[in-house]
Amino acid sequence: MKKLLLPLLLALVFLVTGCEDKKPQKVTPVEGFKLSEYLGTWYEIVRLEHRFEKGMEAISATYSMREDGGVKVLNKGYKTKEKEWSEAEGKAYFVESPDKGFLKVSFFGPFYGSYIVMDTDYETYTMISGPDLSYFWILSRKPTLDDKILNRLLAQAKEAGFDTSKLIYPDQSMNDGR
Repeated sequence: MKKLLLPLLLALVFLVTGCEDKKPQKVTPVEGFKLSEYLGTWYEIVRLEHRFEKGMEAISATYSMREDGGVKVLNKGYKTKEKEWSEAEGKAYFVESPDKGFLKVSFFGPFYGSYIVMDTDYETYTMISGPDLSYFWILSRKPTLDDKILNRLLAQAKEAGFDTSKLIYPDQSMNDGR
């Protein structure tokens, strides 16, 4: 049994960590990406639901530099059922090159997932995909986003294959910018 356990564990680690460079077929990372302009706080405007954000409102993500050259990711949100704020800290690194909006992010040790910046103007909005069509977010520098911009991004998302009928629009009214 022990002889089978090690190969199975190694295969599992390879499968999970090997997902870091996956991306949906119609998703293209931003070229000419400027990390220095991307850093700072973003507020979640739209998402596809996942267990790690289920029941959360007023979600924000703050990106800053790490000493090792990577990006520190600090996600915060309000758990409505528990009536408390929660945060998770992760780290991200570029998959290909620093001028391409394609990163791998981890909140759980050696396990990474794709973080693909599909579109951003750095000052107002950013649109992000994960490794497949079940991971999607639109973030804004403010807790709200202009409807014209949002509708344009939603059309892009639909064209890329995301099921926009399943999107969740979290309440940002509790977010005081912290």
